[in-house]
Amino acid sequence: MLAFYGTGMILGAGIYSIIGKAAGHAGQGLWQSFALAALAAVLTALSYAELTSMFPKAAAEFVYLGEAFPQRRWIGSAIGVGIAFSGAATAAAVAMAFSGYLRQFVDVPAGPAAAGLLTLFFGIAVLGIQASGWMNILFTLIETGGLLLLIGLGASSDRFGQALATAPTFGVLSGAALVVFSFFGFENIVNLSEEAREPERDVPRAIFLSLAVASILYFLVSLAAVALLSPEKLAGSEAALMSAAQGRSPGLGRALGIIALFSTANTALISMVGASRVVYGMAQDRALPRILGRVLPGRKTPWLASAAIWLTALSLLPLGDIEAVAGVSSFTTMTAFLLVNIALIQLRFTQPGAERPFRSPLSIAKVPLLPVLGGALAVAFLTQFEAQVYAIAGGLLSAVALAFWLHNWKRSR
Repeated sequence: MLAFYGTGMILGAGIYSIIGKAAGHAGQGLWQSFALAALAAVLTALSYAELTSMFPKAAAEFVYLGEAFPQRRWIGSAIGVGIAFSGAATAAAVAMAFSGYLRQFVDVPAGPAAAGLLTLFFGIAVLGIQASGWMNILFTLIETGGLLLLIGLGASSDRFGQALATAPTFGVLSGAALVVFSFFGFENIVNLSEEAREPERDVPRAIFLSLAVASILYFLVSLAAVALLSPEKLAGSEAALMSAAQGRSPGLGRALGIIALFSTANTALISMVGASRVVYGMAQDRALPRILGRVLPGRKTPWLASAAIWLTALSLLPLGDIEAVAGVSSFTTMTAFLLVNIALIQLRFTQPGAERPFRSPLSIAKVPLLPVLGGALAVAFLTQFEAQVYAIAGGLLSAVALAFWLHNWKRSR
């Protein structure tokens, strides 16, 4: 179930909502953007796997940074809030994508459709982890089937695979900064550690299994998409994969559009569940108001934390731009990735003897090489966003960091 959570979160987030925009940046090199984003995800996943094997707790980034920098707990608090906000932004972005696909079948206003989806899944999240878990498994199987359908359709085209000969361009990096959003989800698995039976063993396995499945599918889908439709037309469509399939087979295109509804809905659900656990974990540690750590009697779900994420996602819908909202989520999460890699490096020095059931390979002396590379890629991606994204996400993180720093300073005085 942990692996299905990760796979479901990864597959729905980007392929169905942001691939068209990424094609506009990378062109025929779309597959290169996915390959670069996959590398960044795997390198950081190694750090998450080691850290969660050491500290199997909800509110993962908050815990890791608190352990690495105990005298600067405001850093972990700020990034924990940022990760929760990123989860809400992801839910909002894919809810907008859901409404875009829905309008291909039913003429409904985009805003109310997206808000209705978020409200429905807030109710399901409150029902409990088992209810949302089984729904996620069903939706993940459906969305995987849709991607396999598109791959088969693309493979029947004479142009399938021609993009492999494309030379890299600068657009590949900016495209990768967008599509790395489509790999987000593996980090949410660690926030379910307290609900796993053997988190030290099972969470790292689930992380790598979900990333392996997603990476293979993404590589093939990127080749199929540009074989079926030009990158320019993909960029101009609000339902890119459906448009790609319809050019080859209108019937299959409509079927893919229906599957996309399940995929985007699934990601919205998992994003809200994962983000609510971050808020809950921070409230339990008193980094956020303790009232947000309350659980529903009987079901034991963090209903107030879930409500906070739901309301935040609703507040982002008026932005109306999937690329902007996805960019906010990507910027915040990439900042967290950078800090998680730094935290692992720091803990190799400050806690060298700590038990590590999983250990990131390749080190020189005490310096782990792969987290250094993962951090460097995160920095490269952080330079690729639009000014609006820096203003929203950078402003949020700065304000939260300042608030926590002032709070801690006041307590120390």
